[in-house]
Amino acid sequence: MKHAEVRNRITETASDLFYRNGYNSTGINQIIAEAGIAKATLYNHFKSKEEICLAYLKHKNVSFLKDFEAYTTSKPKGKEQLLAIFDFLQLFYQEKDFNGCWCIKTVSEIPKDNELIRYEIQSQKNDFIALITKLINTNLEDVKETQVNSLARQIYLLYESAVGESHLHQEDWPILESKNLCEKIIS
Repeated sequence: MKHAEVRNRITETASDLFYRNGYNSTGINQIIAEAGIAKATLYNHFKSKEEICLAYLKHKNVSFLKDFEAYTTSKPKGKEQLLAIFDFLQLFYQEKDFNGCWCIKTVSEIPKDNELIRYEIQSQKNDFIALITKLINTNLEDVKETQVNSLARQIYLLYESAVGESHLHQEDWPILESKNLCEKIIS
């Protein structure tokens, strides 16, 4: 098997385990067993569990941003594309393995001084805000340039709270209410 294929298998296996069970509850030996590899193979690809975690975060984020942008931009131009943010979340919530936000789950488990993982998560969240900003700039002509960043952050906060609260309550009402609030702030 090629080097990249093995690395991808390790990353995908760790991603599933970290997302389902948590970072701290997933051990290296469990990743090795589920990926069907030797310990030496894992350490040929990753120096530490922290490195695997970074690969996991990047893996989840790349597919999330791609799917998010494809979904929202497939909707009619205008407010519909911004409201589609919450329709996308509704679809994410309905997946059988929905377990909240992988970033928030991970950051809640790492020590406060783990700047490497924290920086990666902050970077991903900033990329998400940038994507929301792009949607605003593309779809809302009446928003002043000085207000765009604030509006993007407000929508981001609505989205993030909807993810966390829908996971907590195991119901989709937080998503629906966040969409309603979003509709009010973009009107």
